[in-house]
Amino acid sequence: MLGNKGGTIMANKEVIEVTGSNISTPRIRYAPTNGAIIYPESDGKPMAETERHRDALMDVLLILIEAFKDKPDVCVSGNMMMYYVEGDPHKSISPDVFVSFGIGKKQRRTYRVWEEGKPPDFVLEFSSQKTHRTDQKEKKLLYALIGVREYFLYDPERQYLPTPLMGFRLVEGEYVPIPMGPDGGVMSATLDLELRLRGKTLGFYDKVSSEWLETPADIAEARADEEAARADEEAARADEEAARADQETEMRKQAEAEAARLREELERLKAQNTS
Repeated sequence: MLGNKGGTIMANKEVIEVTGSNISTPRIRYAPTNGAIIYPESDGKPMAETERHRDALMDVLLILIEAFKDKPDVCVSGNMMMYYVEGDPHKSISPDVFVSFGIGKKQRRTYRVWEEGKPPDFVLEFSSQKTHRTDQKEKKLLYALIGVREYFLYDPERQYLPTPLMGFRLVEGEYVPIPMGPDGGVMSATLDLELRLRGKTLGFYDKVSSEWLETPADIAEARADEEAARADEEAARADEEAARADQETEMRKQAEAEAARLREELERLKAQNTS
C-alpha cells in the first residue's frame, strides 16, 4: 500500500530527486516527530486482497516473529503504516512484512523512519492482481530510495510475477536481483535465511541447521504430536506392566494351587501309611 507515488522524497526540506535511472539513497535527517502533525495508523485498505494472501502473510509473519523472538533488538512486523518524510503524513507506505535490526522490540502504532533512525532492513510484499505492477515499479523504486537493504516479492497465486519468488539487494542505491539457488531458493543475507517455495506456501530454510522454520502453530502441533506419542508409549508400557502383573498373579495362583494339591497328596499318603 503506497501513498504519493511521485519520484521525489523530502526530509526536513532536503529534496532527493530521481533522474532517469540514477537513484540516490535519501539523506533523511532523523529527529523526534512534531506532535502537532497527525500520522494515521491505517490507510483504510484491506490487509490482503484474498484469503490466500492473508493466510500466506500471517504464516510468514508468525514464522519470522518466532525466528527472532530471542533477539531483543529485532523488530518484526507487517501491515503497519510507515512514514518516510518527517512532516508529511502523505508520504507513506504499508509493507506487508518487514524486519528491522537494531531498533528493539516495542509496541509501535506506526513506523516513522526519522524516529527509528533507519528504514527496515528487509521488506516482503505479497503480489496480487491489483498490486503486482506497483510492487515491481513504484514500490521497488521507493524502497530503494528509502534505503531498504533487501526487497522480496512473493506471488501466492503464482500468476502475476515473472517467477513466484523474487529477491533484490540494494547496491549503490539500486536494487540488483538476487540469483536463485540450485534448489530454487533465494538467499536473504539480511535474515541469514533462504526463502523457498514449499509446496503451495512460502517457506524459510535455515542452511546452518538444515531445518525449515515453522509457525508457532506448527511447533505447537508438533509438540502435541510428540506428547501424544509419548502418552501412547506410556499407555502401552502400562498395558505391558499390567499384563505382566496379571501373568505373575496367574502363575502365583497356579503355584499356590499346585502347592495345595501336593500338601493334600502328602496328607493322603501319610494317612495310608498309618492305617
